[in-house]
Amino acid sequence: MLAPKRVKFRKTFKGRTKGIATRGNTVAFGEYALMSLEPGWVSNRQIEAARVALTREMKRGGKVWIRIFPDKPITKKPAETRMGKGKGNPEGWVAVVKPGRVLFEVEGVEVTLAKAALALAAAKLPVRTRFIKRTED
Repeated sequence: MLAPKRVKFRKTFKGRTKGIATRGNTVAFGEYALMSLEPGWVSNRQIEAARVALTREMKRGGKVWIRIFPDKPITKKPAETRMGKGKGNPEGWVAVVKPGRVLFEVEGVEVTLAKAALALAAAKLPVRTRFIKRTED
């Protein structure tokens, strides 16, 4: 599963997810992509589940790029603990996703297979997504 090797701070603020993605919002590597339509957090487990579904559907053909990385630590307090006494311990990692962010890219497969594979991957993610193609300028 994806996780950073080291981070500057063990615990981070929750943050806000307003606005649209200004970076990572174009198809840069592959031919087809999955773009986020709403803001949210995507955990490292969800990214891995989507990647597995994607590569299985493509029968390990073609090439896949993961365009997001979970670098934000998420803390959680133990069950049945009273409020207060500080912030909980880090439990997992999430990637902050804004609308317009490209999540996955694929190439080397036909459009119907790419659409089906990315639809399966999208089912594993907590944000609404859209299938997009590379625009040739």
